[in-house]
Amino acid sequence: MSVPIPRQRTAVLPQEAAPAGDARDGAAAAAGPAAVPADATGLQDTSAAPEAAESTSAAPSEAPAPAARSADTGLTLLLIGEDPTSSVPEMRDGQGRRVRVRTARNLTEAERLLTDDVHCILLDLAPAGARDRTDAPMAQEDGTHDELDALRAVLRLAPSHAVLALTSEADAERAAEAVRVGAQDYLFRDELDGAVLGRAVRYAVERKRADLAQRQLTESRMLAQENRRLERGLLPTPLLDGSDLRFAARYRPGRSRALLGGDFYDTVRTADGTVHAMIGDVCGHGPDEAALGVELRIAWRALTFAGLCGDALLSTLQKVLEHERADDEIFATLCLVDIAPDGRRAGVWLAGHPAPLLVRSGGAPRLLPYEDGGPALGLLPRARWPRRQVALGGAWSLMMYTDGLIEGRVGNGNQRLGQEGMAELVGRRMAAGLRGEELLDAAVTEVRDLNGGELTDDVAVLLLDRGRVAN
Repeated sequence: MSVPIPRQRTAVLPQEAAPAGDARDGAAAAAGPAAVPADATGLQDTSAAPEAAESTSAAPSEAPAPAARSADTGLTLLLIGEDPTSSVPEMRDGQGRRVRVRTARNLTEAERLLTDDVHCILLDLAPAGARDRTDAPMAQEDGTHDELDALRAVLRLAPSHAVLALTSEADAERAAEAVRVGAQDYLFRDELDGAVLGRAVRYAVERKRADLAQRQLTESRMLAQENRRLERGLLPTPLLDGSDLRFAARYRPGRSRALLGGDFYDTVRTADGTVHAMIGDVCGHGPDEAALGVELRIAWRALTFAGLCGDALLSTLQKVLEHERADDEIFATLCLVDIAPDGRRAGVWLAGHPAPLLVRSGGAPRLLPYEDGGPALGLLPRARWPRRQVALGGAWSLMMYTDGLIEGRVGNGNQRLGQEGMAELVGRRMAAGLRGEELLDAAVTEVRDLNGGELTDDVAVLLLDRGRVAN
């Protein structure tokens, strides 16, 4: 529901001498109360007398400025007070421009007047004698009246605006409490003048900007810490003690998100000497998908150490996904590889995931068969995932990856790199003598360059080597 744009209103200004050069403005301001009729709320409606509105709220040559021009026409103050005759002295901003003033008797009027061009709110707290009035506009449903309820309500209504509390000098303790509750500063109405109020408004606006900037910085730091925690969960340290396999991995988040996506991997060696490796991808992007990826990876590691493998392991992981996902349409792809203790053969299970790339000693890179794979986790309730036996040989490299590596574009057209293009790219880099992390860095960088910039999807790549692969 859109908020109606209010007519410009201004508070009654005291009749005081205008600054040099503004005699015409001062005369118009002094004539304001008599020339401008009050509406039902007791506020002066400047739309009924445009000439008077111009003289009290802007320079003579300026029309009332819309919100988009607030940065060019100075500050706007919203005065909220139960007394409809509340007045504030004339104020100037740092560039000598008159500060525009709107007045509201209660929060309902204030919400209507709180447009984007308002910079600061001046809340006139009820005098001490009015605290126990049960008919006060800020009274609670049970008739009680917390003297700072109005301030708390204003802070909820306008969390990004500077707020000043206005009270009497006799209520100094309450004024200090208002700052502790969330106001930028307080003022005593007994000592109020234009210079003091104008300076307080400017300082309050700057303090609020500084507070918001500090909050954004703190939130950014917390977000970075959350990202690091998620990354540690998605991309753990491999447990390969006692194995002669070399491990390398790379992860690059997509350009469209601050958080990690749902790509994850892991590698462990069990007591019988078998090396178990996995890589997976939860559909979608964001913190929920990343958290689900962390759960699946941790569950895989625990189940693997418990002795499950292959189809039984994938069936259990599917149950984990079904119970933990936020939406029934969320699924995850997985590739599992179990390498025998002698390192010469492996079992491969595919759950909707791209097949690994194998490079044997003296041979060209080739993709392992995909035809025997099963569906992604979360698609079919009683799915099965067959095992494919693969002969590795004495020296080999096995690369597992997520689809972000192969879905990048090639050039300016719609052509995708694809698995065949990726295999050719990796073969060239290996022929140039690159291995391990250098190979992954070069491959991911070239895929990015072919795409013409950062990839839209996350990329995770895992590489296991045994012996030296010569080409």
